[in-house]
Amino acid sequence: MAPRSQTALVGAVSLFLSMGQFQSGPSLPGKHVMEGELGMTTGYAGRTLAGYVAAEAGRYVELAGWTHRVRRIGGITFLLIRDRTGMAQVVFEAGGPDEVKLERLGAEDVVRVGGMVRADARAPGGAEVLGRSLDVISAAEPPPFEINLPAVKAGLDLILDHRVISLRHPTAQAVFRIKADIVAGFRRFSEAQGMVEVQTPKIVATGTEGGANLFAVDYVGRRAYLAQSPQFYKQLLVMSGFERVFEVGPVYRAEPHNTSRHLNEFTSMDWEIGFVGGAGEVMDLEEEMLSGLVASLSEIRGRELSLVGADVRARLPAGGIPRLALAAAVALLERSFGKVSPRGDLDPEGERLLCEATGGAVFVTEWPAATRPAYAAPLDRDPELTDSFDLLLGGMEVTTGGRRISDYAQLRASLAQRGLDPGAFGFYLDGFRYGTPPHAGLAIGLERLTMALLGLGNMREVTLFPRDLTRLEP
Repeated sequence: MAPRSQTALVGAVSLFLSMGQFQSGPSLPGKHVMEGELGMTTGYAGRTLAGYVAAEAGRYVELAGWTHRVRRIGGITFLLIRDRTGMAQVVFEAGGPDEVKLERLGAEDVVRVGGMVRADARAPGGAEVLGRSLDVISAAEPPPFEINLPAVKAGLDLILDHRVISLRHPTAQAVFRIKADIVAGFRRFSEAQGMVEVQTPKIVATGTEGGANLFAVDYVGRRAYLAQSPQFYKQLLVMSGFERVFEVGPVYRAEPHNTSRHLNEFTSMDWEIGFVGGAGEVMDLEEEMLSGLVASLSEIRGRELSLVGADVRARLPAGGIPRLALAAAVALLERSFGKVSPRGDLDPEGERLLCEATGGAVFVTEWPAATRPAYAAPLDRDPELTDSFDLLLGGMEVTTGGRRISDYAQLRASLAQRGLDPGAFGFYLDGFRYGTPPHAGLAIGLERLTMALLGLGNMREVTLFPRDLTRLEP
């Protein structure tokens, strides 16, 4: 390979990198991993992942991925190759055997590149690959928008119309890797509390909330519905003797809302716990889970959080999440902001202001029975109120939970008081006839939680393929 000026090269590299998105791979485990070590049996078994190139200094490697950016400076071609672990820089001298391929190379082409790794503290990630070979596996058409900029310069609708392309952007990748870790953290915590993960039906005969906002489906000639919640089934599983269960799964709401915080399909993370004295114990558990979650994310996803521009630790109040009865919350809003709330409720502006007043998050408790489902347990001291709560985080509701009615006759009467036919809930009520422990639980909206922790403005940004009033594809 012909000699070249080290100073000129480093200067060119710096210029090239300043046009890219980031210099190194994402948060990675300490062990160097190649595809072959993962048991791959394809023709890419010897592939080195971009995030591990620096560990291969002095060795010949093969990379495979997408061309994030191509720059030609002074007869030298610089490539940023992107794969699931990040990016690696490959440098080709002029006049090599693959000169024609390099001239035709464009953004988002899928390529395989071979070359020697050279350590250089001045290079991005501490190393670069001196290119020896280039194969174009799949040439790409020009994408609908550039994804090698710090941010995609396109409207949200266009981004969602071309979701597969927009998901290639490093920031989008970061969002969904963080979201995956939120689910993993929820699972780890739930299992540590002795909960069993369950999977409940998503095609049901009746609605959890009494039939409102249901998606009807044809179930082999019978009318059925998509599940609004796993509520009935997770309660029944507590009665089955599991005592403590959790679930992560989709739920469906045929709501007419078309806002930044509503979707018609989203993911719910649920707990149901037997032998619980009240909603306060569930709030204690959720606060413990969230505290551990933000600490874990800060430790293992620091680079991704930096890409998104989020400080998850700052989302939770330093002194713990305060708890306010709804009546006290309404009074605080009126006293501090002159905000008048809807009767027995909070509107989006009230939720935002309340979070602002309480350091970012607050448990709102003691909701009126008239605004809660039939299974919500009333307070002993005031049957007009329920032993229930909402967690407001980042200016919006992310969790609803509380203690449930465990007495058969009381639950049957509660359904009837709401104009519901107890006979339509026979399978659910039947479980309460054979010994029911006191129990409580919650449902956390995964997309809202992710949106709140990352400080993003729309649930669609944290949903791979959103389903709302107007979008049924891709």
